[in-house]
This record gives sequence, structure tokens and C-alpha cells, in this order.
Amino acid sequence: MTRVMHENDTNFTGKVVWITGASSGIGEALAVLLAGKKAKLILTARREAALMALSDRLDTAVKVLAADLYAADFQALTTAALAAFGGIDMVIHAAGIGQRSLAAETPLKVYRQLMEINFFAPVAITGCLLPVCKAHMVVIGSMSGLMGFPGRTGYAASKHALKGYFETLQVEQDVPVTIVSPGRVQTNLSLSAITASGEAHGVMDEAQAKGIPAMECALRILKGVAQKKKHVIIARKEKYLYWLHWWWPSMYYKIAKKYSFASGK
Repeated sequence: MTRVMHENDTNFTGKVVWITGASSGIGEALAVLLAGKKAKLILTARREAALMALSDRLDTAVKVLAADLYAADFQALTTAALAAFGGIDMVIHAAGIGQRSLAAETPLKVYRQLMEINFFAPVAITGCLLPVCKAHMVVIGSMSGLMGFPGRTGYAASKHALKGYFETLQVEQDVPVTIVSPGRVQTNLSLSAITASGEAHGVMDEAQAKGIPAMECALRILKGVAQKKKHVIIARKEKYLYWLHWWWPSMYYKIAKKYSFASGK
């Protein structure tokens, strides 16, 4: 059941790619692009109707495996994914949930929800696959997984944890891993982000709406994957803040503290 994509292999034709979080945003954009390259797709997300609608648009072989990654039977889900086309070449961990709440207001249950979906779900899937399949792991992290940002304590923690796990996997086992750290992308992340009450934020942040188009982000992800890059940063202004974080920390803290999740900046 193990098929590993070779270095510099830019041909996705016939490759079996499992995408979580495929019903919208970056995951959906990647599904569209990979379908155009004739990859065989396994699509997972909570909303089965949205996955079926996406499947109908794609001119390639598709298997829909709807699942709520907050409380999934990961062994059964992984077994079904492996059986769909007889193996898996690549897993794109694109499922995730955002956050819009300050630390002093956020209860532990909200942090647990963020960690379950953003961290434990991809770790559980990877753990089920490792004994039987050395698939290329593509992990959609965040610039918030590289530095802190107001209103994102749990989200940043989950993405930092995600990077730590998969970066360690890169050096621990012979498994290809590409960690992707996007900045703001034009998705529904801010709309679905959870607040301190656990309810959806329901507001499109101005900066999110003006972010990198999801399709452009997906194109850059596939370019990095084809080149077998270990880490791909896809960002605009956030990239400069990240450089300050490394080379001028005092200025990074001064600028970051001025940002407010409520302002949408």
C-alpha cells in the first residue's frame, strides 16, 4: 500500500491524495488543482453535502469520506482512506479552525477544541498511517505557528504544536514532510473562528478578505511539494513581522501588541 513520490516529481497524475478540510478554502483550492493534474482524490470534511458538490465539479476519480475530525474514529477513517484506491501517496492536512478571543476571556474547553481539530486530528491520522504507508505529509500550519499574535493564543499554540510534531517527524523517520506556513488567505477562517463562548466569530476580518487568494496559495503549496521543500512560507506583511521576530524582537513585540483581532488588522 506504500507509494512514495520521488524527489522532483512534478507529475501528480494517478497519485492518490487525501485532503482533510477539503470542503472550502485552501483544501478546496488544492482539490481543484490536483483534479486538473489527474490525481485521485480522497476528500474529508464535516460537511458531506459540500464535499459531494465539490466532487461533482472535479474531472477525476474522487472518494468522499465525510467526518467530524473533532470526534472521529481515526483508525476506521484511515482504513477507509487506504482502501479507497489501494494506497495513499500524499496526505494534505488542511482541516483547521481559527480563534478570536483574548486569553483572559478564553475557557479551557475552547483551547481543547482548537487542539483537537488543529493538532490531534492530523497527529492521529499520521499515527495510523505511519506503520503501513510512508505518504508525503503536507501540513497546513500558519504564520501564527511561528510567532504569537493577539487574539490567537489557542490557535497559535495548536499551530506551534503542529510544526513541532511534523518538524520532528522530518528528522525522526524517512517520511517526506512539507510544512506550510501561510499568512492571511482569502478563506472563511475568520467567519468560522471560535470565540470565548465557543460560538463562531461570524465576521470577515478586513485583512483576511484582502489576503492572498486561496488558489494562489494552493499553487504555491503544490510548487513547494513538487520540490520536496520541508518548509514553505506563503505570506505578505506577516513575513516582515516574522523577520522582525528573529532579528529585532523588541520591534516585533511593539508592532504585534498594536494589532487587535477585533479591528481585523
